[in-house]
Amino acid sequence: MVRGKTEMKRIENATSRQVTFSKRRNGLLKKAFELSVLCDAEVALIIFSPSSKLYEFSSSGIAKTIERYQRRVKETGVNHKRDDNSQQARGETYGLTKKIEQLEISKRKLLGEGIDACSIEELQQLENQLERGLTRIRAKKYQLLREEIEKLKEEERNLIKENKELKEKLHGMGAIVVASSSSTLSSAEVNMDDNGNMEVETGLFIGPPETRQSKKIPPQN
Repeated sequence: MVRGKTEMKRIENATSRQVTFSKRRNGLLKKAFELSVLCDAEVALIIFSPSSKLYEFSSSGIAKTIERYQRRVKETGVNHKRDDNSQQARGETYGLTKKIEQLEISKRKLLGEGIDACSIEELQQLENQLERGLTRIRAKKYQLLREEIEKLKEEERNLIKENKELKEKLHGMGAIVVASSSSTLSSAEVNMDDNGNMEVETGLFIGPPETRQSKKIPPQN
């Protein structure tokens, strides 16, 4: 008798569901045992029935197999993460390489190299890029020139200020010298004779008031 194909869906009849569970559970446990013996594989099988009853099989101990499984999952996760990072790094490197190549091509075109195959639209774009670049360069150059001019003007103002202060200082020192000389000669008169001798006449008087006269200092030979 040929058995028909079983439809994969939940068995609604509870009795039939329990009978099917028992048969297939025993068959699954048997297959796990055969696999471990025939292929020298480490097998662990855990089954919970609909009523939460536990059925298990292990060729090396459930705890040992689970520990090995967890350790392996952790290592695999690290390896997967490392592989993903490596793949991402390779993708980023490839993208950067492509960008560098495009920049190198654009640079050569801006220098007038490799433009034989360029269309009119591409040449117009290159011309616009060059014009925008020249505009920015000129603007920066004029800015630096203005800053340099302002710096020179500031230095000129400082020099003028220092020169003015120096003149005022020298003028004050000259006034002090003139005043000192005037006060020294105010009480004496200097005369020169025909022979070049100097005669100083002071305002000092000797003798009684009725006979006082100015005193002349004889010339020095």
